[in-house]
Amino acid sequence: MNSIQLFDPSMNLLSKVLDLRSANEKVISSNIANAETPGYAPARFEFEEQLNQAIKHKGFSMATTNPSHLPNGSGSLDSVTGTVVRHADKTGVGDKNGVHVDQEMVSLSENEIMYETAAQLLSKKISLLSFIIQGGSQGG
Repeated sequence: MNSIQLFDPSMNLLSKVLDLRSANEKVISSNIANAETPGYAPARFEFEEQLNQAIKHKGFSMATTNPSHLPNGSGSLDSVTGTVVRHADKTGVGDKNGVHVDQEMVSLSENEIMYETAAQLLSKKISLLSFIIQGGSQGG
């Protein structure tokens, strides 16, 4: 007898994306908070390549518009943790703070949109699961 998985792979993926986007938001917020700190090297939370490799390994089929969007590789969603990378200011001008608030705000907005999208998709999947559990009836 086949066991039924409560959560399909896309629900696990969306959950992982929410975790990663949340971690990314913390890194971006820290950059913005330290915009006036002399010598502060802004950080980037890099996880997209690890996530793409895990997706490819898990057998998700996603359409691509460019061959470089989803690199070949192996991994699993559990192994995707992301990496914080610091980029020191190399201009040698001013207080050597490399934070550009306008760029950070764009990154924060993009991250928020991606987070909200994943949250809405996960919510729809959960609503569908709830509908199925209730026997497909619409209540009342």
